[in-house]
Parts: sequence; structure tokens; C-alpha cells
Amino acid sequence: MSVAIADWKKYVCRACGVIYDEELGDPDSGIAAGTRFDDIPEDWECPLCGVTKADFVFYQPVEVSATVRAPALVTPSRSPGVIVVGGGTAGWSAVEALRALDPDVSITLVSACSADRYRKPELSVSLSEKRTPERLVFESGQAAATRLGIRLVAHAYAIGLSPALRQLRTTAGTFRYRQLILAQGARPIVPSGLPRELCWRVNDLSMWSRMQRQLEAGPVRVAVIGAGLIGCELAEDLARAGHTVTVLEVSDRPLAALLPVPASRRLLANWTRLGIRFLPGRRASVDEQRATDACAAQRTSEASSGSPLANVRAMQSEKVITTQHGERIAVDLVLCATGLATEGRLARMAGLEFAHGIVVDKRTLRTSVPDVYALGDCISFAGEPCRFIDPIAAQAAAIAHAVSGFEHAGYHHEPPVIRVKTRSTPIVVRGMPSRELDWQIVEEDDEHLAMAQYRDGEIVSSLTVGSRRIELAA
Repeated sequence: MSVAIADWKKYVCRACGVIYDEELGDPDSGIAAGTRFDDIPEDWECPLCGVTKADFVFYQPVEVSATVRAPALVTPSRSPGVIVVGGGTAGWSAVEALRALDPDVSITLVSACSADRYRKPELSVSLSEKRTPERLVFESGQAAATRLGIRLVAHAYAIGLSPALRQLRTTAGTFRYRQLILAQGARPIVPSGLPRELCWRVNDLSMWSRMQRQLEAGPVRVAVIGAGLIGCELAEDLARAGHTVTVLEVSDRPLAALLPVPASRRLLANWTRLGIRFLPGRRASVDEQRATDACAAQRTSEASSGSPLANVRAMQSEKVITTQHGERIAVDLVLCATGLATEGRLARMAGLEFAHGIVVDKRTLRTSVPDVYALGDCISFAGEPCRFIDPIAAQAAAIAHAVSGFEHAGYHHEPPVIRVKTRSTPIVVRGMPSRELDWQIVEEDDEHLAMAQYRDGEIVSSLTVGSRRIELAA
């Protein structure tokens, strides 16, 4: 007897957002189509980020009646409803949570881009797999708007907010709202000394797509400035894609704020095997210069020897990185991965409390202004930003219940599972590491490392490095 399509279930990875669909299975990992989630081996790993089956939770896509459709035209004069600012994971999560509770509420989503849906964590592992932007998008913004019965205002920027008038001013006009949800994310930081026009940043699909087009011609020399989560993941992905990669970091090792020394050393050892050059304790500036006579001679030599870099370099000027030690490093592309910051202009203009992000109530996600909520990368709790995929669904559910007037236990913030998508050195961190506590080795051999931090005999954070999984509750 065949199984009805409606009986197939889906489960979403809490760490990166990948969805396991029972109907499709995971053939690349040996899980045949039609395999029930309960029947998957316990040691099965997320195909994107590598966390285990225990980190997946049930996922129910939101559908609306076939008679509900988003209006073809968007006009600023429509009656007030709920406005969501931001077309990324957080914005769409808020829309889906609202629609699941209330099939009739008017929802408008304002997005600076097309609001196409994709899984942001995939960006840092897609170059080596030769994925295209088309492959990364799993639902267009307009298709999602139609499915959920909302109005999508795409390619529009929020430029002003007046809580007293309940108005949001955008480049597409002024919209009145009943409740407003801010999900505008965060922007890459570009330190002084690094001209923005010479540095690539990867924080959304549009940025990634433009960089990917620059790399299509063949292998180039890339400098990655910053060895945090994104810098480490992109450095390895670029190296696996065939590029020559140099990583510069102000700290003495990669992921110094997250990992203990033994874990960073394992990552560095595998970087050496991949040909990634790591320069610690470096502060850098970047300049652009046309080819000197010496460079031209070098390129002529490369061309005659059939070097794959020759054609690429011949079409562009070099970027020269200078460090505080007087080193000069010639590269073709500079990628800045030195962290994120929330743009505070809109929030401050509206009088919202702001401290390294929009300050929100820990339970309701409400801002300091009535009927204005926020979630995702743009928020902070007690001055600490919250920039992880894992908590977004729970944040969206809390906001949706508050906006819709339904009882809810509220949002409860828990330390997320952090997966560093460096395939040479799989790293999973649970709990929030404390600088005040020492790391202790639990297990160690050539293939894997397990460490933990303890307080009063209880594990408060743990990590595993390597292919073998050791589950340590935090």
C-alpha cells in the first residue's frame, strides 16, 4: 500500500536550517527516498553542517487556502496590518509563524532584495561544490508571497520609522502598520585601512553571487582577512575550489574567541595540508596597483608556462596587502570576514533602545517601543548580539503569538549548537564557552578530540573536533 504524500514528514536542522524530507531521503548519504526519520541511523549527519540526527526537529511548512493570494500590486494606502522588514531567514520565519496562527491577518514584507529563499549557511561551502545561485534558491520571493498570501515589497529600503504615527517610510512609499517586526539582519564590518571598494564581503546571496562570478575565470590568489567562523569556512571552501588562500588574523590563531588552543591547532594542521597559509597577529591595509614591470614579467612567464592564473591576472589590477610588520602580499581578491554589526540608524531614529543591536525583551522579543518587535541577527540581549540560525524559529513563534494575541510561554534563549563547516576539521560546539573556565580534554586521539568546560561538576560547554562524534551534553 503506497504512502500518501500528506503522510511524509519533514525535519529541520537546528544548526543550519537544512530540511530532511522523508519522501526524498538523503541519497548522497546513503539514505534512500522514502526513509522515515525514525529509521535513520543515530550517527547520520546533516549533509551541510555535520550535526547529528539529535539536532533535527519536526518541521511543518505553512500553507494557506488556495483562495488566498498576494495582491498583484502593492500600494502604500492599504489598511494597517503587520509589516515585516527583512527578506532573509528571520523575516520569512516571522511571516510563516504569523500565517500559521492567523490565516486572515494582512502581512506586508519589505525587502531590500528580491527576498528569494535560500539557506544562508550554505554560502560558505558552495564554491568548491560549484553551486550556482539558481541551485541555492529553493523558493523565489514571489512564490513564497503567493503561497503565504502576503504582499511583498521587493527591492525597497526602510528609510524612516515613526512609532507615534505607526508609519514605516520606505523607498517604495510610506506604509502604516498595526505591528512592526524588524528582521533586517546585520552587515559585515570593514575595519579602517580596508577600502570597502577593494574588499569583498559575503553576507547574503547577492554578495556571494557577485564574488562567485569574479572567480569563474579560474584559480586566483585570495586573501581572507579574519579567521572567525565565516572567515574559516570560506578560506577552506576557496582552497577546495582551487584558489591560493592566505588568511590574516589579528589573534594568534583561528577561532581564538571560540576554541581552546588544542582545537585551533588541529584546524591549522589541516589547513597546512590544504595549502592554506595562515598569518597570525596581522593587521592589514589594502591598496590597488597596476602591474609593475616586475609583475608584468612574472605574468609573461606564467602565460608561457601555462599557469592558470595568467588569464585572470591579465584582466585586473593587483591588490597589495601591507601588514604592520612591513610585509607586502600581492593578491587578486580580498575577502573581508571580520565580523558583523547591526545598522542602528533606523532603530535610533525611532527611539528604540540600541546596544550592539536592537534591545528586545527576552521573553516577547518586543523592543522598547510598543508594537515593534525584532528578531534574528539585528537584536541583542543585554548588549550581547544573537546571530545564529538555531534560535530564529523560536523567536518567530514568540513574536507571532504576541502579535496575534494568543497565549504563549514566550521565548527562552538557549545557547545554540555551533557548527564550524570546515570539512577538513569538523567542529561542533554546544553551550557558550566561558573565558573564565578552563577547557579539559575528555577524549583524544589522532582522529578526534573532545573537550568540555565544567562548573560545579556540570558541563557548561563542550566541543568535538574530528570525524568521530562524541556527544557531550552541555
